[in-house]
Amino acid sequence: MTERLTPGDPAPEFTLPTDNGDTLTLKDLRGRKVILYVYPAAMTPGCTTQACDFRDNLASLQSAGYEVVGISPDKPAKLAKFRENDAITFPLVSDEDKSVLTAYGAFGEKQLYGKTVTGVIRSTFVIDENGAIEKALYNVKATGHVAKLRRDLGID
Repeated sequence: MTERLTPGDPAPEFTLPTDNGDTLTLKDLRGRKVILYVYPAAMTPGCTTQACDFRDNLASLQSAGYEVVGISPDKPAKLAKFRENDAITFPLVSDEDKSVLTAYGAFGEKQLYGKTVTGVIRSTFVIDENGAIEKALYNVKATGHVAKLRRDLGID
């Protein structure tokens, strides 16, 4: 079983390629609160719903001091197409070898249609200004997750 993070743990550092050809380093976001959300595959129904939900709530999340970053094992070119197709307005990062997903406990055994499989575990991590895990939410639902997260964070 993959080791899961808990509040107070240091957020695993990463430097990953983005959808626009840049790289994003968690350390560069230090001093800001970060919502790092993990999704299995760009341009699938659930992942599109979730990304659009974050996009539609981005202004209120940012006004509450949060940066949003999406992470998946998709190649940067697929992420760029995803961003373009759905007007995603926050960074999407690529973890093709799944090392960062594994470090976050978001890649491993999960239940899919009643079977145990190995794959990406839809998860969300709230990282504080100092780089510590504030919330580690595993097996989240694509639909309604952002609304629940906003309630949990006290954002109206």
